[in-house]
Amino acid sequence: MIIESIMIVVFALALDFVAGDPKSKHHPTAWIGSLIAQLTPNAKKLGKLGGFLLVLAITAVVSTLLIALDIGINFISANYIEFIISIIAGSILLKTTIAIRGMEKHALAVVESIDQDNLDAARDKLALIVKRNTKELDKNHILSGVLESISENTVDGITGPLFYFALLGLPGAFVYRIINTIDSMIGYKNPIFKNVGWFGANCDKILNYIPARLTAFVMVLSAMIVGVDWKNSYQIMKRDGTKTESLNAGYPMAALAGALQTKFEKIDHYSLGEGSFELTKHHIKFAIILMKMTSIIFCGIVVIPIIIILSYIGWWIHA
Repeated sequence: MIIESIMIVVFALALDFVAGDPKSKHHPTAWIGSLIAQLTPNAKKLGKLGGFLLVLAITAVVSTLLIALDIGINFISANYIEFIISIIAGSILLKTTIAIRGMEKHALAVVESIDQDNLDAARDKLALIVKRNTKELDKNHILSGVLESISENTVDGITGPLFYFALLGLPGAFVYRIINTIDSMIGYKNPIFKNVGWFGANCDKILNYIPARLTAFVMVLSAMIVGVDWKNSYQIMKRDGTKTESLNAGYPMAALAGALQTKFEKIDHYSLGEGSFELTKHHIKFAIILMKMTSIIFCGIVVIPIIIILSYIGWWIHA
């Protein structure tokens, strides 16, 4: 069990580094998003109760499918074949809950448009990865939005699902992805989604509380390894981590801003870090390196130790 889970994590991470996400409507996250979109109109009619039932229904459907898959694999008589199939299926499924190459692709697409002096295209591409209105943003605020998104994605799209995989296996990673997707789609504080999105948004807040803070600390360590300002990263994380409206997003954002010795700004909301606000594509490239390094280190010092500890606890209980 220990070896199997660790191999699934390693292969899933490697698969995402190498291949990224395919463009397919059959991708589990796309399928989950489609299911959310289909159920939301009816859920809205029930107000806050609808928001609760929406999360419960989608979680139940996905968890049932994963349990059924696990049962099907366990029916295989040859242990070594079961072991291999379990690792292959587990790695592919876990990989679909994380997005390293995907985030890199989106970030570099914005940078490419800026290099071509096409700010309109850059704003449109930024709008794909942030919730804010991008129509009037200047170059530095566009790049700030990219950097903030990279830091948030490090939690939402990498360390969060890996953390819950370590605790609860594939169902844990997928429940996290469901909650995170619901929050990104309908967890807005506006009249349209305020009631139906409340439960998903609050679940996301709770689920991200520990991963966001662990990720920020690992990002500081990663800054030390890649040779950027880890001391400033730690200081800015402590100072500015609570400045965002989000309970969790500020910590990895502030850690990244400190590591890059710059500041991020969302107009009329917050300013994180200090130093020049003159951002360039080099900041984006360093941020991507930090995101990747943080992913690797997080697996090494958080995910794998949790898997080992919980496996030994389970063995001791059943001994």
